[in-house]
Amino acid sequence: MITAGRRVLQFCVLALVAAAVAALGSGPAYRQIPDGTGVLMLTFVHAADRRTECRRLTAEEVAKLPPNMRRVQDCPRERRPLYIELDVDGRTIYRHSLPPTGIAGDGPSRVYEKFVLPAGRYAVDVRLRDTARADGFDHERREDVVLAADQILVIDFNPAAGGFVFR
Repeated sequence: MITAGRRVLQFCVLALVAAAVAALGSGPAYRQIPDGTGVLMLTFVHAADRRTECRRLTAEEVAKLPPNMRRVQDCPRERRPLYIELDVDGRTIYRHSLPPTGIAGDGPSRVYEKFVLPAGRYAVDVRLRDTARADGFDHERREDVVLAADQILVIDFNPAAGGFVFR
């Protein structure tokens, strides 16, 4: 049998635990980025051209293949790396060659980079090379953006939408 004093003590302990949970539930405040800053995020998945072009097999080469593996073209699977540059107000903040994924090097290249910047107006230039060309870029976009405090501005790449997309 529980006495009245013991019930009061249990109630006080439970009330103290509930008060501690309530106090810690609303603080301390945690911020992922400092006050007055925003995030510029460069993130996309894109497959570059194949490293070499497909080659038409000769009749002799086709005849040498087992019947269940005969084909008229030989298309190597390996893809080229992507080369990407990102400039903010004329200063390069990201420059990288992204290798293709996959065991055979035939998957898309992936980029996921975050840049914390003070809120304000910026001129953003992004460039991408995904073909065999030695210099220059296949896709370019320049955009003047206003980055507000606590805003996340995403730069994506979608060939069907015409290239780089700012959201």
